[in-house]
Amino acid sequence: MSFVTKRRVAILAVTAVAIPVAVLAAGDTAPIARYDMRAGTVSGFGAMGGGMGRGMGMMFDGGGGNNVQHELYLRLGSSQGPASGKAKADHFMPPAANLGKSVALTAPARSEPATEPELLPEKPKGRLLIFWGCGEHAPKGQPVVIDFAKVAAGQMPAGMPGSAVIRDWGPNAANSKTFARWPSEDHKFVKPDSSLIGAHRVVSTYAPEIDFTLAKDFMAPLTARTATLPSGASRVSWTAVPGATAWLAFLTGGKMGPGGQMGDMVMWTSSADRQFGGGLADWISPDQAASLVKTGTLMAPSATSCVVPAEVTAASPDFRMGTLTAFGPQESFAYPPRPADPKVAWHPEWTARIRHRSTTSWMQAQGMDMGSAMGAQQPQGNSGCKPKRGLGGMLGGVLSGGDGC
Repeated sequence: MSFVTKRRVAILAVTAVAIPVAVLAAGDTAPIARYDMRAGTVSGFGAMGGGMGRGMGMMFDGGGGNNVQHELYLRLGSSQGPASGKAKADHFMPPAANLGKSVALTAPARSEPATEPELLPEKPKGRLLIFWGCGEHAPKGQPVVIDFAKVAAGQMPAGMPGSAVIRDWGPNAANSKTFARWPSEDHKFVKPDSSLIGAHRVVSTYAPEIDFTLAKDFMAPLTARTATLPSGASRVSWTAVPGATAWLAFLTGGKMGPGGQMGDMVMWTSSADRQFGGGLADWISPDQAASLVKTGTLMAPSATSCVVPAEVTAASPDFRMGTLTAFGPQESFAYPPRPADPKVAWHPEWTARIRHRSTTSWMQAQGMDMGSAMGAQQPQGNSGCKPKRGLGGMLGGVLSGGDGC
C-alpha cells in the first residue's frame, strides 16, 4: 500500500466514525495545520445583481436566469512559519469546480487602525422594535423597544435579546502563526455550476500537505413564498432540501417618520428564545444544530413554514426584507486518525472540515411580495392591483411609498 493510499484510508476511517476533529483529550496535541471550508448556496432577492456581492467578500459569479449563486470560503491556519522564502498556499480542486488548476490562499492585508468616531451632529431619533418566535400574534412582552435617543443618553432597555451562539470560523490570523484565506487576489470566484465533489489537496510552504475527498456538494437552492393571513400575519413557507439539519428565518423592516425622517426599524427572528446574531449568521455544525433545535433557537429540519406575527407586519408597513437559512451537513477529516485506544495520545498533523448551508431572501413592500423564486410575487389584499415586475417596480414602490403598481 502506497503512502498516499494509507493517508486516504486514514481519512476515510475518521470520516466513517464521525469523530469531531477539533476535540482534543488529555495528552493529545493540537494539529500543526487546520483547514476550514464554507460552502453556501444563495437564491432569491439576495442572489440578484451578479457580481455585486464580490465587494462584500461574497464569491458570487455573474449569473441570472434562476438567480442561484454559490459562495465558498477557504481558511488555512498553521502553527508554523514558511520553511523558506515567502508564505505560499494553493488549494487544488477537482475539475468540476471550474476554478482552474488551483486557487491561491493569501494572507489578509492588515487592517487600518481604528479612528475615533465622529460625534453625531444631533440627537439620534427613531426606535428599534425587536420581535421573535413563529406565531400569528406576538406574545406578551414583545417587542423589546430600543429608543436610540435614550441609548445615546446611556439608558438601555431591560430584556435585551442577545446571542449565546459563538461564531466558529476555526483558524484565523489571531490563533495561527501563519494564516491565509480565499477569496484572495487571484480574481477567481466560485460559479453557479461549480461542484466540490472529488479529490482536494492543499499545498503550502508552512504546513503539512492536506488531502481529502469530498462526497457532498453545494446544497440545493431554497424557494420560499409569503402569504398574508386575515389577521395581518405573514406565513413564510418553503420546500425541504436534502441535507438540511435546521432552519432559521430572519426579517428586518421599517416605517418612515414624519417628513421622511428615520422612524421605527423592526427586527424579527424565528428563534423562540430570542437569539439574534453571533454564530447564527454563520454555518452551524449538525451537532450544534440538533442542540439548538431542542432549545427552540432553530426550527427542526422537518419544518416547512413559519408565521411572522401580525404585530411585526403592522410595525413595518413600508418594507420588510426576510432571509431563510437551511443549515446543512459537515464533512471532517484528519491525519493521522485518532487512535482506537482512548489511552493512546493523538498527535494529528492536520485537521480539515467543510460546512454547508443554503439561504434565500425576499422583499415585501407596499402591497407586493418579491419571493425567493423570482416569479413568485403575490399581490396582497383584493385591490386588483398587479405589482410591477422586476427590481425597478419593487424599488419604486419602496422609495416612493406607493404600492408598486
